[in-house]
Amino acid sequence: MDERPSYLKIRRLTKKFGDFTALRDISLDIFEGEFVCFLGPSGCGKTTLLRAIAGLDIQTSGSTEQEGRDISNLPPSERDFGIVFQSYALFPNLTVTRNVAYGLENKKMKKDAVAARVKELLELVSMPEQGHKYPAQLSGGEQQRVALARALATSPGLLLLDEPLSALDAKVRVRLRHEIKQLQHKLGVTTIMVTHDQEEALTMADRIVVMNQGGIEQVGTPVEIYRNPVNPFVADFVGTMNFLPATAVGDGKVRLGGVELSAGVSGFTDGAEVTLCVRPEDVVARDIGADSPNALRVEIDDMEFLGSFYRANLIQTDGDRVPVLAEFSINLVRDADLKKGSDLFVTLPEARIHVFAGS
Repeated sequence: MDERPSYLKIRRLTKKFGDFTALRDISLDIFEGEFVCFLGPSGCGKTTLLRAIAGLDIQTSGSTEQEGRDISNLPPSERDFGIVFQSYALFPNLTVTRNVAYGLENKKMKKDAVAARVKELLELVSMPEQGHKYPAQLSGGEQQRVALARALATSPGLLLLDEPLSALDAKVRVRLRHEIKQLQHKLGVTTIMVTHDQEEALTMADRIVVMNQGGIEQVGTPVEIYRNPVNPFVADFVGTMNFLPATAVGDGKVRLGGVELSAGVSGFTDGAEVTLCVRPEDVVARDIGADSPNALRVEIDDMEFLGSFYRANLIQTDGDRVPVLAEFSINLVRDADLKKGSDLFVTLPEARIHVFAGS
């Protein structure tokens, strides 16, 4: 258990819209300087939770503390945060300089101090020469940088990002997520980002909060979430996963299509229906024979070339012809001369197998 003091402490937070419960009893600790991603499908409650933290949608019940201060019922203007919306929400009639300066001017800062801060921020987001332009004259990526600079202008303790990259094309999105993460690391500002993009969450977050139907399914580092999903929803939503119907047979083993595999599991009665989960990249095919641990004899039903690897649809040929998705490196495909119709052995490593109840 993390013993660091919480920067943001959310306790039993619930939000209802009429008869609809958008957030259910949410409790979460976020630590100073962290980059946390709220990840989940549309309608899972991640944006509602962000808006509750900002005071834009006050919770129905529960509490939120920021640095020990109860902010649960404070209006947004009395909370310490900066926010970047999906639409950027820049003022179209104001120049870049005036957009960035807006929050500072509202705080009645002196003109010289505002000018110096705006200059510092535009340099920080790599736009030192763009201050005279209007939002319509900027690309989507440039508008996003301006929105970020404006959110950071008042040096908030908390930065909130509501799907900030979703409106950008793929190449700009990849570049900007790297820039935002570098900037957050440099400034050390505690940051929460809402996203439905698992790749964004995996590459940017220190910790990921996986949400579904108004609740939290799992909280952990990107590696923990990817490697050790706590349930089938997380396993399915983050990354690609094989879900294979199997039967528990005792001694930590399961039966898959007539073949017994060591899965290191306990707590299942013999004969119980279970689901065996394994990532496609964890299916091992190099130097595997019939006597290898957890070996399956398979046939390649189809192969898809994806640049740096091949995605192969395999069919287990011993027993019930269970389909298994695998990812093979180009080197393996070349060295083993793998192609559609090839017959081979693969293994599902015990350490990479997850087993959940039900089928």
